[in-house]
Amino acid sequence: MSPDLVILTVSRLTVGAITTFLAILVWSRTRDSAWMFVVIATVAQYGEIVAGTLESFGIVRLDGLVIAGVPLFRVLLLNLPMVFLSIALLVVLAGRR
Repeated sequence: MSPDLVILTVSRLTVGAITTFLAILVWSRTRDSAWMFVVIATVAQYGEIVAGTLESFGIVRLDGLVIAGVPLFRVLLLNLPMVFLSIALLVVLAGRR
């Protein structure tokens, strides 16, 4: 593995871990459903970072279940954080009316 790839991977894992830790602290202090979905999106994003790192080391395979040529697990990992963030924004918009 090249040094620039190692730095990129370590920095993504470190910043993601800090962000996820702070999100969990927010989760323990709020009961607002919009913030809960933001926290879930953050945790899901960190899960994607960890899964991608494990795949790059050859520990796991994200292409296990393929439907119509599309790796289902990879698609879920990449899109799940944005789905939860979208739900959070919809909750905020619904609450403002």
